[in-house]
Amino acid sequence: MTVIRAARTAQHLAVRAITLHGLAHPLTLAFLAAASTAAARAWDRGHPVYAIHPAQKARRAR
Repeated sequence: MTVIRAARTAQHLAVRAITLHGLAHPLTLAFLAAASTAAARAWDRGHPVYAIHPAQKARRAR
């Protein structure tokens, strides 16, 4: 699995956990930690932020 795919998946799971359980739930906090770690790994490998968040690329194009 690529680092970008891992970061997007972790972010998606974190958002779902927030929606279902709220921000302070331990599962949500675990998914948020995983998402931030995966995003940091992608950044360390040279991927730009918009590779993880496609909406950022659309904003930069304006």
